[in-house]
Amino acid sequence: MPVYVKDGGVWRTIDRLYVRDGTSFTNQTINNVYVKNGSTWQNVFVIFETPTSFSTTTGTVLVPSLANAIHIQQAVGGGSGGYRGADYDKAGGESAGPGGASGAYISDMVFNITGGETLTINVGSGGVAGTGTYSGNSGTGDPTSISGTSTGPIFTLGGGGAVSVSGGGVQGPLRTNNSSTGGTRSGFATPRSSGTTVDGLNITSFQSGPRGVFNQQGDGTAGENPGNCSGDNCTIGGGDGGDPYGGSVTTGGIGGANGNTAGTAGTRGGGGGGGGTEPGSSAGGAGGAGEISYRFLRIA
Repeated sequence: MPVYVKDGGVWRTIDRLYVRDGTSFTNQTINNVYVKNGSTWQNVFVIFETPTSFSTTTGTVLVPSLANAIHIQQAVGGGSGGYRGADYDKAGGESAGPGGASGAYISDMVFNITGGETLTINVGSGGVAGTGTYSGNSGTGDPTSISGTSTGPIFTLGGGGAVSVSGGGVQGPLRTNNSSTGGTRSGFATPRSSGTTVDGLNITSFQSGPRGVFNQQGDGTAGENPGNCSGDNCTIGGGDGGDPYGGSVTTGGIGGANGNTAGTAGTRGGGGGGGGTEPGSSAGGAGGAGEISYRFLRIA
């Protein structure tokens, strides 16, 4: 809420107030001003009002000069790609494509920052699907991260790890399918576990993120790896991609049911689905790009 003062004949807006503290003889910043209207005290000035909406802006972001914290509603690294299925020429079996993994995540966490500093906010891309029939790798997911010019690293949420397959041939042997791995966390600043904003919000009540509970973080989830089936022309479906946010969001890709149905792409940091086999074999899906949403706060 703005406060106006009359400077000569002109009304001007001010964004902060000070009071002289006679004990320390220093100016103390006022966070809130109240006036009594009849029998009711009413707030007429708040130094910083918490936004009701969240930003998804990435790149270089300037922190408001009066903010001292950031609320991460949700953030996740990119998911890794799923892998294609494989069919053989009388090798005694067929191969399902493993699903990709989800990225590491944050849900409703608050970190201290410095007003006026510049943040670098990166959101990870999803990994590509693996395409080599008998050997190769899918693409890893890229990390989602924030660092500040004054605060330094705030967090890095690793992307999902790749699927790899090896050792197969059209007439055998059947390939070895190695599972994807969930993205991992690193470089975390110490999060706030308590506090109240200057406009009266208890940060422990922040529960709008995917996990629905304050102060949540975790590593990603590996995709399913169904392996190989036994017998020529056997049908086996691809693995589902790992879901992000500890399974609270079900956006990992779906594995293809057979060789006619490809695995679907993940979204919101989920892993891509693997391809199935017979008749023929089908492609895997790409991993989902990461995401972030946040708002700035001033904690008293």
